[in-house]
Amino acid sequence: MCAHVIIAEDDEKQAELLYRYLEREGHRVTAVADGLAALEAVRQGEPDLLVLDVMMPRADGLDVVRVLRAEQRELPVLMLTARSTEDDLLIGLDLGADDYVTKPYSPRELMARVRTLLRRTRRPVSEAPDEDVLRVGSLVVDTARHTVSVDGRTVDCTPGEFRVLGALAAAPDRVFSRQQLLAELHGFDRYISVRTVDMHVMNLRKKIEPAPRRPARLLTVFGVGYKLTDPQKDAGRALS
Repeated sequence: MCAHVIIAEDDEKQAELLYRYLEREGHRVTAVADGLAALEAVRQGEPDLLVLDVMMPRADGLDVVRVLRAEQRELPVLMLTARSTEDDLLIGLDLGADDYVTKPYSPRELMARVRTLLRRTRRPVSEAPDEDVLRVGSLVVDTARHTVSVDGRTVDCTPGEFRVLGALAAAPDRVFSRQQLLAELHGFDRYISVRTVDMHVMNLRKKIEPAPRRPARLLTVFGVGYKLTDPQKDAGRALS
């Protein structure tokens, strides 16, 4: 799977190491050394993945992710960070990063993360289109076009939010545990907390629920996890 990958890393030795590993796997690689250069490279190069260091000159990695998501770019982002506290890492995920690796890291582990992100965000064109559209009442998730709409209104989701919503929409009314949704996000990753799932659910409710504090679609099943349901169908059952 050949992809265009941008590396944004101001440590020259780290950038060179990543460049070599990515090229060895057949990818086309662009390397930049600061946040503003990363934004420019993304805007001009239409990459498939951004490998982004958090601590960089001119604009840090968190600012880069914030700008990219504000521009509604669905580019997957893998963050490199020396920050190891859970709260710092969750900030990046909340802004729209898809995964992260903490420094010091194994290049082989990072390449495995790269392969996972590319598999999940690049789909074969031969897949049947009918299988790509998931409908739960007025909520529509198009996994091929990576779009979401509710009541005819387009909803912008980060890649992480999209994967959580897609998993739930593929099996309406099924209850997913946080660990199951976490596996949809990052595989069985020892570095990510289930709080990540809760944060994605909270953000999704703000986008798809008329009253996020009183959700009707994305429901909590206490002690178990979450499920996605059609509120109109449930209302019809209550009246019958």
